[in-house]
Amino acid sequence: MSVSSVVDHAAALLGGRARRDAPLGSRTTYRVGGSADLLVEVDGWDTLRAVGDVVRATGIETLVVGRGSNLLVADAGFRGLALVMGEWADGIDIDGTSVVAGSAVLLPVLARRTAASALTGLEWAVGVPGSVGGAVRMNAGGHGSDVAASLTEVHLFDLTSGDDGAVAAADLGLAFRSSKLGESQVVVSATFALAAGDPARSEAELAEIVRWRREHQPGGQNCGSVFVNPLPRSAGELIDSLGLRGRRVGTAMVSPKHANFIQADVGGRADDVFELMREVRAEVLARCGVALRSEVRLVGFEQELNS
Repeated sequence: MSVSSVVDHAAALLGGRARRDAPLGSRTTYRVGGSADLLVEVDGWDTLRAVGDVVRATGIETLVVGRGSNLLVADAGFRGLALVMGEWADGIDIDGTSVVAGSAVLLPVLARRTAASALTGLEWAVGVPGSVGGAVRMNAGGHGSDVAASLTEVHLFDLTSGDDGAVAAADLGLAFRSSKLGESQVVVSATFALAAGDPARSEAELAEIVRWRREHQPGGQNCGSVFVNPLPRSAGELIDSLGLRGRRVGTAMVSPKHANFIQADVGGRADDVFELMREVRAEVLARCGVALRSEVRLVGFEQELNS
């Protein structure tokens, strides 16, 4: 069965729950890129389970989209079904030092809420413009910590198997900016074990992180660091050493402020961003002998960037 036939079948089964040709680029911090053949905004368990039924019946490819802070969608778009978790997954429950956050909760909101509740351990998250679900999937982090440092378990729903339940953090394969979560595994919520803290001290730390990021990182349309740091040197140092700040491909440019950031012009093209990533990686490999690994989740591109 062709991709178009699979999409049509899935659309028929989902009925009014699905939108066709739904823009995805505008849901990312790059603000460029194409559309999804189908998109469902998940508003509760009934919808999530219905999507699972359709995935198992049709085999349609799926993509869970959070806040899009680490996502680049090709201009050709995504040939499949995209899921967006709605307000249903946007709650925070605090019980002592245990915190359960829905997958749609913004990390800066979680950082400030826990700090105000005299809990410490998630201050680093104030500078990451992503959601809890995406943060778990990529083991997001910064400023000396990451998700894995305090995550104890997640509630997962598997679209292809129908499995639904808690999975220990130790079983997620969390590594530097990665995990072993598959595309069909939807993070519904995450549980964090924090420590008792001092709100004033945490607030000062939050302010310092925000100040540091504003001083050292560019604004505009980007997704943060493009390449994983190949220790002992950072990706930014390697790129900068080759004089690539300001390098441009069409509507995309290596940031003059931070060499591991790529900016997209307003109204630009995702394919230009990808091509610039490819050029930068190729030059670093040829001239420094280091194969940089993309930190960006790339969707809809025919070429692999890390091969």
